[in-house]
Amino acid sequence: MTQVIVVIGAGSIGQAIARRVSAGKHVLLADLRQEHADAAAKVLGNAGFAVSTAIVDVSSRASVHALVDTAKAIGEITGVIHAAGVSPTQASPATILKVDLYGTALVLEEFGNVIVRGGSGVVIASQSGHRLPSLTPEQDKALATTPTDELLALPMLQPDRMTDPLHAYQVSKRANSLRVMAEAVRWGKRGARVNTISPASSRPWQMTNWPARAGRGTDE
Repeated sequence: MTQVIVVIGAGSIGQAIARRVSAGKHVLLADLRQEHADAAAKVLGNAGFAVSTAIVDVSSRASVHALVDTAKAIGEITGVIHAAGVSPTQASPATILKVDLYGTALVLEEFGNVIVRGGSGVVIASQSGHRLPSLTPEQDKALATTPTDELLALPMLQPDRMTDPLHAYQVSKRANSLRVMAEAVRWGKRGARVNTISPASSRPWQMTNWPARAGRGTDE
């Protein structure tokens, strides 16, 4: 059966990771804008990869679920590269929370339901999330384990407390790492693993590995 790598967010980071892990597999490139997906597909296609495209809005459960169905129709989902998001200079706090925080939780949940044994996922977070002052244990737990559709109702995420786009972005990226930590347990029960990578300008990357099975979270 065809093995499928789903790339969500057709930017340079998603493309670079896809090049490293998609040899002999089918790449499904998904983006909010079809023209972005098409441009990335052309680049990867010219490099010899089998590629198709889809439109996805990660802030919509119906849209993410439809992407899962599209990928399943191609073959078995062996990899997910989640690189979609908005920055503090692009959007309001509410939009950042809906896309970067809620959207990531949706992707982890929906694809965690179908990822095959031996599969893997990677979420592109940000070093900015590690610059946020420590949250309380209760806040960390809430961001990690609150049911996805209840996340945006958390008191700490309400408009009167989230007035700054940078703060919303940092909390969202911190939540990405916390969410991956919690979801790694569920993915691990399927024999799959999931990690976050936090790109930074001051160093190549900071990686957070969470144990997906048998206490191991890193590739050997």
